[in-house]
Order: sequence, then C-alpha cells, then structure tokens
Amino acid sequence: MRVGLSVAVATGLYGISFGALSVSSGLDLWQTMALSLLLFSGGSQFAFIGVVAGGGSGLSAMSAAALLGVRNAVYGMQLNALFKPQGWRKVVSAHLTIDESVATATGQTSATEQRRGFWAAGVGVFVLWNIFTAAGALLGAAVGDPAQWGLDGAAAAAFLGLLWPRLRAKEPVAIAVACAAATLAAVPFAPPGIPILVAAVVAAALGWSGFGPSSEGLEPDVDPYPATGGAR
Repeated sequence: MRVGLSVAVATGLYGISFGALSVSSGLDLWQTMALSLLLFSGGSQFAFIGVVAGGGSGLSAMSAAALLGVRNAVYGMQLNALFKPQGWRKVVSAHLTIDESVATATGQTSATEQRRGFWAAGVGVFVLWNIFTAAGALLGAAVGDPAQWGLDGAAAAAFLGLLWPRLRAKEPVAIAVACAAATLAAVPFAPPGIPILVAAVVAAALGWSGFGPSSEGLEPDVDPYPATGGAR
C-alpha cells in the first residue's frame, strides 16, 4: 500500500504537465479530461497531443496512442493470469492496468500483497492523475515549461524506483541492459512508440530462450495457521 500510494503521488503530479501541454496543443479542458479519464495511459496521451500539436490528423494521433498502448495488453494477460478477476473487477482492473500498477503488483511476493499493490497504485494514480490533469489544464500557460519543475521526469523516476530493487541478480541486470541498449539503438531510426516495443521483443526473446534465474517466481499466499482456520 505504501509503495503504491507513493508511486501514485509521483505519477499523479506528472498529470500537471499533461494538462498544461494538452491545452497548449489546442485541446480544451473537457477534451483533455476525456483523455485522462478514458484513455488513462500517460505515454499514449502524450503521444496523442504530440501529434495534434504537430498538425497531425486525429487518425494519426489515435494510431500513435494505440501503438504505445500495446504494452498494456501484455500487462493485462499477465495480471489476468495472476488475479483471475471476475465481473466488474475484470473491467475496472483492465482500465487500471498501467506501468505503475503492474510494477507495484509484480514487485510483491505474496498474492495478497500483489492485489493490494495493484489496487493502491491503480486507483491512486487514476484519482491523482485526473485531479492534476484538471489543475494543469486550468492553469495552462501559468505553469510554464513543465521541465522547469522536473515534472517531465516524475513518472520515469517513479518507475525506475520500482525497477531498481528487482535487479538483484546478474540475469535481470543483463536483460535490463540489453533492453536499454536496444531502445537507444532504435530511437534515431524508429517513430515514437516503436523503441519501447523493440525492448519488449528483446525481453520476451530472452525469456523464451530460458535466459534468467530459474528459481525466480512468486511465493504462494499460504495461510501460516491452517489448523486454526486462519485465526491469528
């Protein structure tokens, strides 16, 4: 819960820069809020307004946003296997499946803590992201350049903070380095959104090849007091 909420604050603040940049790109307050409420994927939202600001068509903007959103489908498959949500939880958890909620969930070792981490980060980011998006859109030009406030790096810093503690063995470090190198190599030649997909392909290829710690896994959520029916 603490990790999820701390990530929510850091990522939510980043919404100020999105709101301000969206309005400066030509969208109004309600269009900006619709993107945060319905699309709710930071990278895809920035890609959308980036295309719009550059004079691109709505179709081009949607294509760029969808390309960056491909990763969320991969996250969804992983979380569906972990949590097996049913009913309304399936719909809501799908909407809250973002980088931060997935990283917080998979960073825990027990099923209970994974669920707590996912919902704390997912709901926390959703609420704060939309609040600060509205604030940024209303303040508009008064905010100035988001980079001057360090808001352009808040989400990346939060995600790096989640990733770093997981790099405890040589194999994860090697995979992270390989993915980073592939991303940097693709940036000068590929359109926005493609480099991160290249990194995902590299990571998947290494995983399918069997590269990585064979003993790494998730601890089952076992009741330590089976004889008492769970009473502590």
